[in-house]
Amino acid sequence: MKLRSIILTTLLVALPIETLPSPTEKVNLFIGTTNYGTTHPGAVTPNGMMSVVPFNVMGSDLNPYDKDKRWWSAPYEYTNHYFTGYAHVALSGVGCPEASSLLVMPTTGTLDVDYHSYGSEYTQEQASPGYYTNRLSKYGITTEVTATPRTSCERYTFPAGEGHIILNLGQGLTNESGAMVRRVSSTEIEGMKLMGTFCYTTQAVFPIYFVMRVSRTPSTAGPWKYQQKLQGIESTWSPDDGTYKLYENYYREIAGDDIGYRFSYDNLSEGEQITVRIGVSFVSIENARLNLDAEQQGKTFDNIRAEATAHWQRDLGRIRIEGGSPDQQTIFYTALYHSLIHPSIISDVNGEYPKMESGDTGKTDHTRYTVFSLWDTYRNLHPLLTLVYPERQTDMLRSLVGMYKESGWLPRWELFGRETFTMEGDPAAIVITDSWAKGLRNFDVHKAYEAMLKSAYTPGTHNPVRPDLDPYIANGYIPVGFFANDLSGDNSVSHALEYCMADFAISQLADSLGDKPRAKEFAHRSLSYRRYYDKEHGTLRPLTHEGTFLGDFDPATGKHFENVPGFHEGSAWAYTFASTHDVDGLTRLMGGKRIYIDRLQSVFDNEHYDPANEPDIAYPYLFSRFKGDEWRTQEAVKAILDKHYLNAPHGIPGNDDTGTMSAWAVFSMMGLYPDCPGTPYYTITTPTFDKVSISTPQGELNISTHHPDTSCHYIDHIMLNGKRSGYRIHHQDLMGSTLTITTKTR
Repeated sequence: MKLRSIILTTLLVALPIETLPSPTEKVNLFIGTTNYGTTHPGAVTPNGMMSVVPFNVMGSDLNPYDKDKRWWSAPYEYTNHYFTGYAHVALSGVGCPEASSLLVMPTTGTLDVDYHSYGSEYTQEQASPGYYTNRLSKYGITTEVTATPRTSCERYTFPAGEGHIILNLGQGLTNESGAMVRRVSSTEIEGMKLMGTFCYTTQAVFPIYFVMRVSRTPSTAGPWKYQQKLQGIESTWSPDDGTYKLYENYYREIAGDDIGYRFSYDNLSEGEQITVRIGVSFVSIENARLNLDAEQQGKTFDNIRAEATAHWQRDLGRIRIEGGSPDQQTIFYTALYHSLIHPSIISDVNGEYPKMESGDTGKTDHTRYTVFSLWDTYRNLHPLLTLVYPERQTDMLRSLVGMYKESGWLPRWELFGRETFTMEGDPAAIVITDSWAKGLRNFDVHKAYEAMLKSAYTPGTHNPVRPDLDPYIANGYIPVGFFANDLSGDNSVSHALEYCMADFAISQLADSLGDKPRAKEFAHRSLSYRRYYDKEHGTLRPLTHEGTFLGDFDPATGKHFENVPGFHEGSAWAYTFASTHDVDGLTRLMGGKRIYIDRLQSVFDNEHYDPANEPDIAYPYLFSRFKGDEWRTQEAVKAILDKHYLNAPHGIPGNDDTGTMSAWAVFSMMGLYPDCPGTPYYTITTPTFDKVSISTPQGELNISTHHPDTSCHYIDHIMLNGKRSGYRIHHQDLMGSTLTITTKTR
């Protein structure tokens, strides 16, 4: 769809309609929906709180009483076909189940509120940014859903006869089943659902509040509750283990586990449509209603769908591309789409939000965000937002600082106002420093610096962010077995490397703020990773309490995510080159450039490189630190894109990690990558496209690539504003500039 005009923000340059492509038409929402990508094709607006997602992992075609055994972290999996409703407020690209609750299911015929039997196969599935539709084979119902930032709008087209709208509050991906629902009127209900314990951690539970309205007065309506029979020694579930009790003529609230509500219609005409509207809030039912009224009042389903599409058009249109194949354009815009789902809005239209780790309510005059999967996203997603969506990233920085003010700590992996303590490190320090270094200054940097120092100095027994900090400070390393509180056991080397990278970021910020003594101190601390270097294997290696290398060591162990002492979800090869802030230092440790290059190349040649793993995600770009070997970066990046990023459901190399893998593709296809977060530099590689235009506050950044012929994939030379340039370019030098790349054959 062509737009007649577009306003990005007051910071950005307006684009004439002639130059605006139609990026929403080039998005394939089914990319990443299998191969453990855990993306979904549901309706959501950019960084929206609300998402409406087809839920098809509750059963299988062959046995609807079994949960899908293959993957249980996303509400939708492309190869599944048993639809049990639309989930609301789902996560995209995560490795653990959470959210995806408030399941709405339309049915026909005799009322059945048992999800094991009311599910249906489906056909005619289609999706585009802000919209999803299918047809339920069992019922002949056409379903359509769209969204605003905080609400959903759903349209169900029924055949003639008896029909029902079922709200299932007990099921979903969250580990909690408690809920409450209350009748407000014949067409409106309100309530709350408990969520929490993400990744099976000790994270506290929290509520999501909702208001739901139907467009037609039902013939009958009311709550229902699953009542479980007394259990014997059997451990498997069967339909006979309990019954569903319907409450007729009951007009108050009901609460408990596994409850729901239904609206029933006796005499629907053929093709009659019922619209369902849901507003949500993490603060209160009143705010859920306020969100619903503010974002939907006076609007039809088609109005809301058009607004969602236009919202995506504006955001995706900040980057325009020319050239490349149709598939490559689709891969690019789909990756950009996935990069704009998280972090998500958590503040309501009145500015209220749940304070971090608190039962209190805060109020903000900017947008408050949630879903900070920072161990993943500090590496490229936040740098992408800083480059292309700086006003949004600024609000995210304010959100991070606000979380410190409220809870006393910067978050590590925050979800809906709670700390999950998933993964490791001190990643918020890196995100904040990286944005500061690239010119984002409209946040409380001194409070942020205070927070960083607290995490970096507080002893481990009182430090939830760096619980094993003491030996790292005292001895420069964390020994095996000192702290093994993660799901995968001991991750001592992984923890220490993350602390090194965070300390490097702190040193950079300290230097910028004029705190020279601490800049020097943290720069020294950031080199602690060197203590793990083992000359025998040429890799990092875990250390014992005595400071000796751990015996019985194979640097390839962990390649298939099997548990291995010292390393989290990866082998020693996946971590050895991860300290990108000290490439020169590691080169000297290894014995020089040629040894470094050969070992790094061996990671790719021997298939130790995992394109879906964060620690080694920048590896392809490290070759470009060495004059004469930049071609290896260009070759490796192209090979990874060609092999692992496809216009197909399996077209992301693995878990998207809230947009991290997608952001890697966006940067790589544009021809630049932030391989050392915390510093304002990009490494250049061969772009996929002939021209890339990016709207920035300083004007247009234009990247043009000239290919003498189609076989030219290696860079001959780079020109920045008409002058020769090297392969690493400062952020400020790129803004509002023209980058011209001429290619050659090898």
